[in-house]
Amino acid sequence: MIRRAVLAGLLTALVAGCGSQASPVALPSIVVRTAPLGTSLVTPQGAWAIAVMGGPAGSRNNFWQLFVRPAGAGIWSLVTPPGVADNGGLVAAGGAGGTSLLVGVRPSQHLAFSPLAISSDAGRNWTPGLLDADLADVPDAMAVGTTGRALALLRDGTIEVAPTASAATAGQWSQLTTLDALAASAPGRGCGLAAVNAVSFGHDDTPMAAGSCRRRGTAGVFAASGGTWQAAGPTLPAGFGGDQVQVLGLARTSGGDAALLLAGPDLLAAWWDGARWTVSAPVSAAGGVSASGFGPGGGVWVLLGGGRAAAVAGAGGSWRTLQPVPAGTATLAPGTGGGYEALAVSGSKLTVWRLGAAAWAKVQVINVPIVYGSSG
Repeated sequence: MIRRAVLAGLLTALVAGCGSQASPVALPSIVVRTAPLGTSLVTPQGAWAIAVMGGPAGSRNNFWQLFVRPAGAGIWSLVTPPGVADNGGLVAAGGAGGTSLLVGVRPSQHLAFSPLAISSDAGRNWTPGLLDADLADVPDAMAVGTTGRALALLRDGTIEVAPTASAATAGQWSQLTTLDALAASAPGRGCGLAAVNAVSFGHDDTPMAAGSCRRRGTAGVFAASGGTWQAAGPTLPAGFGGDQVQVLGLARTSGGDAALLLAGPDLLAAWWDGARWTVSAPVSAAGGVSASGFGPGGGVWVLLGGGRAAAVAGAGGSWRTLQPVPAGTATLAPGTGGGYEALAVSGSKLTVWRLGAAAWAKVQVINVPIVYGSSG
């Protein structure tokens, strides 16, 4: 009887031990943070900026606008694609070789799809199109590669691909992956992927995706290669091993791939040159990110709470704090002389300010024709 009791006890312990070993390690929960839609980008056609204007969103009097400063020009022009209610927001991506701009309109009110528009003449003329799905509410929800392929990130984390930007406007999209599939992949499990926040194209036009990781100290950047997803870095300094990392932005720039990461309470910029990542020193994200974007040569900028703004020129550079931005600044854009311009909004008026040696100077005012109540 004693032997039976001992054996029973050992068996119970063994079963309990096996059960304990088989239990997956629980990852911490995460509150997903994303960047607002206010942004700017630079293509060979010029500099582009997206900002919301008008009145409160609750009364449907918020209208998103697209502006361009053509290459070689010193002034901005309003070039918002016409004919579509854009209360839900705009996202944009440079076309193949920078010869066009693809714009997506996020659904709002009763729309269940995302109108598209493409322009090859700096926004003077637009060809309309359609994505029969809901674009994600992030600035890097679309990307266009050097060979013309297009990516679209949907609100549910699905990534769609089109063979060309023109095919994209014609509705010729197919599914590349889903959030569940990417999270279940080896690199997705490795970071505990909770959300996809950005899409881009890397070297050799490799599709890339980035998001928010539950596993601390891990940056969720992924590249599609040979039909599977691979972890694409970056590896963060040891001091961030206890922080959850979320990628707020990902873009292909003239200086290579660039990313903006939120690691705990800090922001980091990171650059991939095709062989290795370079990660910047941190800058505090206190007050939250209200707009962000990328510039030529891998430049990264952020607009923060309390009128603060910071920028870093590119790989190996250090964040510099800009002069407090003018009231109402909705987004920043790289300036014509390597500096920055602030686009400030007051109702239907856009004021452009240029940063000089020590202060912002007003250089342009655009009165945008907004028909209040037209989306009600």
